[in-house]
Formats: sequence, structure tokens, C-alpha cells
Amino acid sequence: MNAEFTLVNHEFVQRLSATRRGARLARRLAVHQLDAWGVPYGSGLSDDVAVIVSELAANAVLHGAVPGRDFELRLLALSGTLRIEVSDARGEREPEVRPFRTGAESGFGLHLVGALATTWGVRDRVVGKTVWAECVTGPEEHQCQIVR
Repeated sequence: MNAEFTLVNHEFVQRLSATRRGARLARRLAVHQLDAWGVPYGSGLSDDVAVIVSELAANAVLHGAVPGRDFELRLLALSGTLRIEVSDARGEREPEVRPFRTGAESGFGLHLVGALATTWGVRDRVVGKTVWAECVTGPEEHQCQIVR
């Protein structure tokens, strides 16, 4: 069954504590907000967004945290595209895509983001940086796609 998600002109923004609890909450809020916009829990798009938000929020908490500063989750639905943004207060550290290492237990997050998102990148802010990822949400492409 092909689902069509019409996500146009929707925006969700939430600041969260730069803690593991804040990162978990970001994922839950993202899939809840998608459900409110008509993208059901457990759909391909919802599941892919949950992974992307989890990885970007975890990185914001682990590598981008500044004591006393929150991180921000933003979901922006434009015609045919869902943009996920996670902003933190540490601007001097770019996300690092590490090469795969045999037996490694971490370092795969941005590889997952790159595999699930149509495109992703980093941009500076006045304070800190924003790591963003985009997913196609059109009628025939209702989940994030692998593009390499």
C-alpha cells in the first residue's frame, strides 16, 4: 500500500536539555509531531526520521554540548521535503564521519544519517552550528532514500 504524505508548510521547533534524556525526548517528539501531521507511527518515513533525529540529537549532546546551553530540534515540511535540523551551541567542532572500524561500538551515526537522508550537511549559526538532513516526502517517495 503506497501512502502519500502531504507535508507542506508545517514547522515544529523545540529546545531540549543537552542530556541523554533530551536526546531521547527529541526522537519521541519528532515521531509524535509527524503523526500529528498525518505520517503514522511505524511508517517508513516515521522510522527513518526517528533514526536521523536520534543520531543528530545524540551527537549534539555528546559532542556539541556547552554547559548551561540547550540544543534545538526543528522539523520543517516543505513541498516534497522534510528538513530535520538539530542545532547545538558548540560551533568549533564539525561533525566527523569516521571510517568504519572492525569491532567498533560507536562512530556509525553519521553513516546512518547519510544512508537514510536524501542529503545532509552543516551550517554555522550565530552561536553554534546546525546539522541538517532532508528526506523526500513526495507521493511516490514516501520515505527517506539512500542517495550516494
